[in-house]
Amino acid sequence: MEQLTFALKSENLVIRPIPETSKPVRPIFTAGQYSKEDVAKLLGRITVPNTKPENRKIKPMETAYTQLKPTGKQRKQDREKSDVKQTLSLSSSVTKVRKYTVPGVNDVYHISLGKSGRIWVSDRYGNLVQTDLQGYQLQKIQTRGYRDEGYHTVTQDGDLIYTDRKNKVINRITPDNTITEFIKTGAWKPLSIHSSYINGDLLVGMWKGIEGKVTRYNKTGTEIQNIQRDNKGQALYKYPHYITENINGDVCVSDKRAVVVVDKSGQHRFSYTGQGSVCTPYGICTDVLGHILVCDFFSKTVHLLDQDGQFLSLLLTEQQGVKDPCSVCVDDENNLWVGQEYDNMGQFYTNTVTVYKYLQ
Repeated sequence: MEQLTFALKSENLVIRPIPETSKPVRPIFTAGQYSKEDVAKLLGRITVPNTKPENRKIKPMETAYTQLKPTGKQRKQDREKSDVKQTLSLSSSVTKVRKYTVPGVNDVYHISLGKSGRIWVSDRYGNLVQTDLQGYQLQKIQTRGYRDEGYHTVTQDGDLIYTDRKNKVINRITPDNTITEFIKTGAWKPLSIHSSYINGDLLVGMWKGIEGKVTRYNKTGTEIQNIQRDNKGQALYKYPHYITENINGDVCVSDKRAVVVVDKSGQHRFSYTGQGSVCTPYGICTDVLGHILVCDFFSKTVHLLDQDGQFLSLLLTEQQGVKDPCSVCVDDENNLWVGQEYDNMGQFYTNTVTVYKYLQ
């Protein structure tokens, strides 16, 4: 205590008075003078009728379901696809249906089917042409660079979307032929693109140096997903130059030496490396049964896989008149469209598209 007293006395302490503050004025609550009847008039009331409840029968689930009628365009399409899926199967043979000559291109490296019987076709030299089913040229766009990739797609609204890898942008062409710069891809060069039939998202295969990735954009061009590595941190892609989507939401990519498939969340499902020592995947598409159809540039054939990557058959070979298949797509009538670099006579460059029936 003596030491404490000494320490206090040795300090020059100045104790100032606490400043005055105003005393708060508290609000006063006044209860309302309303009766239950007043509240009932304002909000209403519930009464229970004094009647005997009627018995009811619970219908079986099957009966209740069959009485429901799908509404909306998408439900109608889903129902039609489900009906088609139940009746379709692989045919025992592939039949040639028709053949088109596409003016304005040297070969056919990619095909995008549009609306009203119009198709977009591109060659390796950047010529992008729209034609009708009679082979008349409707539009032609000169894009930049060597384009051996699936760099264009048609949206649900009928717009053409195509990549410009040199300027690292994605362009949109509306049905009234207005061209606008839609998406900038930064340091990545956009190669391949596909407009989802499921939700309208854009799936874009991109490349930078020795790396590749897939980026998903929504309809407005907002980036919503990047797919680049598997669960072990290993790169999934090297050069994703063709891309499509399966009916279950899987993203299917033709890369340098394999078909790489991930689910819609970006998890790696499988990679298909062909039936021989070398596989060089090019054009790729899927059908209503979930099959994956891919051109193998090395073996000059079209491979047919199931939804889980199991090899089913060589769907098209030179025996069916296919020399160098580069591009494939399936139309609404489940016909397979095939574009080639050479024709079956060995002629260098062919601007023809052949349509086949392979489902029955």
